[in-house]
Formats: sequence, structure tokens, C-alpha cells
Amino acid sequence: MTAQAQSIKRKLSLLQLAEELGNVAKAAQIMGFHRDTFYEVRKAFQSGGVAALVEQRRGARGPHPNRVSEEVEAAVLDYCLKHPTYGAARVANDLRLEGANVSPSGVRGVWLRADLETRYKRLMRLEMTAREQTTYVLNEAQIRLLERHSPEFCTRHVESSAPGELLNQDTFYWGTIKGVGKVYVQVVIDTFCSLAFAKCYSSKMPVTACDLLYERVLPFYDALGVPVKTILTDNGREFCGKPESHPYELLLALEDIEHRNTKVRSPRTNGFVERMNRTLLDEHFRVKGREKWYTAIEEIQADLDEFLLFYNTKRTHQGYRLQGRTPAQAIRDTTGKKKLPSLDFCTASPQSSTTEQEVASSANTAA
Repeated sequence: MTAQAQSIKRKLSLLQLAEELGNVAKAAQIMGFHRDTFYEVRKAFQSGGVAALVEQRRGARGPHPNRVSEEVEAAVLDYCLKHPTYGAARVANDLRLEGANVSPSGVRGVWLRADLETRYKRLMRLEMTAREQTTYVLNEAQIRLLERHSPEFCTRHVESSAPGELLNQDTFYWGTIKGVGKVYVQVVIDTFCSLAFAKCYSSKMPVTACDLLYERVLPFYDALGVPVKTILTDNGREFCGKPESHPYELLLALEDIEHRNTKVRSPRTNGFVERMNRTLLDEHFRVKGREKWYTAIEEIQADLDEFLLFYNTKRTHQGYRLQGRTPAQAIRDTTGKKKLPSLDFCTASPQSSTTEQEVASSANTAA
């Protein structure tokens, strides 16, 4: 029995009991009503019958007048399927640019009604949608709003005044993929403009750390006409060793690049690249991992190159350095060059990448 039907039954019982006892006050006391309620119920029953005893509750007339329209709600759900890691503010901003007027709280309300209020639930929705489709439609990489920094970090900014002045490098372990094996990602980011480079490998070795610099980073800055002065890394074995024999140390010495190390067990001192690792995880790997079934490192690299091209040339950055610009735009503004060296590595074939033996032999020439 529903709550509404039970309420009607109690009111009818009140009328019947009052008639049997001949005492309104006693009947109201037994049934738990005020005596004035008896007269209201009797008047409603006499004028409209049982139908008049239905309580008119607040909100029963329809949705809230400030609730978004069905078209806007559908636009929010469709947009969040393509970009499940976006926050409510970013979704509202982007939809307003497309002509759908909605506030962040309105987006949040749509998520609550659809049981999508957490990022994990939205990612699960994307995964289930991808499974139900016979062909997977690859979405663009997701953009997530920058995290608010604690007051401790507000005054701890890395100072760099030009491109190439300070690069951060790190090894990011994505995980073990069935059919592929372990996947490590070498990541390099320029602290001046957040320009990023990344490559996937099946192992974590000094030659893989060299390969990204040798194949992509150093050629880009050479073509740009800007020297790379300093690289900051952690104390991993792929970066640190005997200067006279370690491949990574030899490569930096050959290119006349200063090598700095972070404090032991203090990843925050290399915070730029650590934040880039989080961006890759949230906006790319967690999404693509639910859309595709990878069978080779080359497939992972191809999707990563597409995301990096978007990240460097189209994704606006909200930080205090870029203030809404893209990394490529920041370099153009600083160097005064309208055309930059190509950042599109999507068309590069796997065979064109530098082998580990070539990098090791190149580094050994500095010994």
C-alpha cells in the first residue's frame, strides 16, 4: 500500500469512528488527529468524495521551474559521454559556448538525476556505451579543470623565463596491459610554457630516457633555434649513474645540458611533470583504456601522439603562466615566430623511431 492510499484510509477511518462514537474529540484523539482536522476532512469528503481526500503535496505539480529543459539535459548527458572527466564548471562553460545556457549547478543537477555525480560513474557509463556499440567511436581527449593548489604551493612556483631554460622529465608507469605487457611512458615538459613530449616503452631503462630526448625533444628545440639549458629529473636509475658510463648522463654532457636532481622522496619538487602524468592518466589513458583493446605499444603511442598534438596546440591552459593560451601559442608569443617546428608525430611510423642501440652508441661517443 502506498503512503497516499494509507493516508486516505486513515481519514475515512476517522470519519467512521467519529460516527460510531458520536464524539468528534474522542475519535480525533484515538486516530492521532486534531479535532479541526476532522471537520476539514468531512467537508472535503462531502464536497468531492474520496478523490478530495488526496493530499496536495508541494512539488506535485511538476518539475521545479528552474530545472533545465529536456534539450539542455540531453546536451549535458551527451557532452559528458564524450568528456567524462570534465568538471561541472567546465561542462557549463563549454556548453554555453555552443548555445546551451546552463549553470554548473544545473549540470550537477543533471548528473544527480542520472546517477552520474562522480567521475568514476561517468567513466563507467562511457565503458558500458563503448561495449554496447559494434564499432568504437574514438572521442577527443578529455580536459579536466585544474586542481586548486593548497596555500603551501601558491608561493612555490618554478621560475623559468624562456623556452628550453628548464625541462622536467619523469618515467610514468601506466600499468600492465593484457596482450601488451608493462607500459612505461617517458614524459618531458617545458616549465615555461607546459609544452609536452611523451613516448611509450615496454621497459624502464637509461636508453629509453635518452630516446625521447634524442628523437623528439632536442630536434624540436634545435629547429626552433632555442638551446635546452637544464633538465630536472628524479633519482631513478634511468636518469642517474656514473657520469663516465651512464647513457643518459653522457647524452646530456654531449649536448651541454645541465642535469639537476630532485630531493629524495620529494616528488613535489618535480611537480610540473608529476602534474602532467596526472593529466595523461585522467584525460587520456583512463578514457582510451575503456574505448579500445590495445595489442601493441605502437597502437598506444599513436593515440598518445594524437592527444599530445591536441594538448600542445588546441588545449587551453588555465594556469598563471599561460592564462588561457596553448603551449604552442605561448612559444609563438615569446619567440615571435609565426610557424613552429612540427609537433605532429601521429604520422611517424614505428620503424622511423630511433632504436635503443643507436641512442646508446650516440651517447657513448661522448666518453
